[in-house]
Amino acid sequence: MAFRALPSLALAAVTLLSGCSMFRSYDTELQATNQQLATGNVDAALTLLEKNNTGDDKDLLYFFEKGELLRAKGDLTGSQTAWRSADLQVYKWEESVKFDSAKYLAQFGSFLANDKVRRYEGYDYEKVMLTTQMALNLLALNDFDGARTEIKKTHEREAVIADLRDKEYLKREDEAQREGVTTQMKDLRGYPVEALDAPEVVGLKNSYQSAFSHYLAGFVYEALGEKDLAAPGYRKAAELRPNTPLLEKALLDLDKSKVGADETDVLIVVQSGLAPARDSIRLPLPIPINGNLVITPLSFPVIKADTSTAPFTQIGVDGQQQNLTALNSTTAMSRRALRDDMPGIILRTTVRAVTRGVAQNNLNKTNPMAGLVLGIASAVTEGADTRTWRTLPDMTQVTRLRLKHGEHQVSLPNALGGTLVTVKADQRYQVITLRVVGNQVFAGGLAAHVVPSTANQAIALKQP
Repeated sequence: MAFRALPSLALAAVTLLSGCSMFRSYDTELQATNQQLATGNVDAALTLLEKNNTGDDKDLLYFFEKGELLRAKGDLTGSQTAWRSADLQVYKWEESVKFDSAKYLAQFGSFLANDKVRRYEGYDYEKVMLTTQMALNLLALNDFDGARTEIKKTHEREAVIADLRDKEYLKREDEAQREGVTTQMKDLRGYPVEALDAPEVVGLKNSYQSAFSHYLAGFVYEALGEKDLAAPGYRKAAELRPNTPLLEKALLDLDKSKVGADETDVLIVVQSGLAPARDSIRLPLPIPINGNLVITPLSFPVIKADTSTAPFTQIGVDGQQQNLTALNSTTAMSRRALRDDMPGIILRTTVRAVTRGVAQNNLNKTNPMAGLVLGIASAVTEGADTRTWRTLPDMTQVTRLRLKHGEHQVSLPNALGGTLVTVKADQRYQVITLRVVGNQVFAGGLAAHVVPSTANQAIALKQP
């Protein structure tokens, strides 16, 4: 009787697991959210986000996404509030790492739990970009002192991450040797290794340091008259993205740069597209189980680049085309993060598969139906972690120029709807940030305002 009840037990186990949070399709949720964002319906995007996050214990991703959506809406105060909550979670992570990095690495490197059931802690580049985005919010309000605080936090965060990753690398090497796992990324037949080995990926120093973040730091320090701090910012940016004239010029012009009484040194930041998605693919891998090699399908994450927004390299300022300089690619950083993480992912996935296979093999000998339950549960739960901050901008490009005090017009390419943005230059230094998703352009803060499309047409008719 009990034997015949086991199929029902197996079905019940699968049903129970299916209701577990690990079966949440985060990418599917955010695809729908981002579709609303790309059509300019930010309120609908926010409604979807809330609908998909009804619990009281909101995770880091919720605050990441909410902050970016509110920023697109122009609610910079609400955006900062959401991101402060995210920053608090990252701060707690930093403190746990600094207090006992060995304990943290032991917990994170556990072979028993699938990566996607862990509480989401954010990728390193997301933690760094969080404070960079918060600084941009403050700069949109001309709060350079507040932005300076976020920039300082960014530098401190990078140092914590660098120290942790050095320790993690050594620990992972020891564990791989102890567990006898020699599989490398190149051994995964069918895995898109070439995407992670692309020049723009391997050319990055690491996955979390951004040339844009450091260039922005240099600009803020320069605006505050702290040239001794501005120089290292510009220098680090040039180191992270060599052979970039804009970065080299910023360093050369630092001592001789003088802003006239009737002009503004304007940094226009154009952030476009969306961060790439993560998907899960299954690949066959030979796993040693009880002395035999068993071909077992295992799941690994892959990066899927966003295609919502057409690429562009110029904007118009008062009718003159200005070249944009790319200083950050979230797609490249995401791929570099995955490239660096793959040895650990392979190690954890392989050891988990071996442990599960041995347990199932032993159960099959004593209780075949119990082994079936374990096998079904394993098949259902196995899958790569596909969570990631999806509303984060992909490309960050900049142009820097001197503008006379007064109102100016910035125009986006026709492929993006030819949107016009009015910009008011009235400070000695200003940062203007434009957010582009699909053919929608968003701007917030004190100095930048998107001209409604009907007004765009009227202005275009008046131009010669």
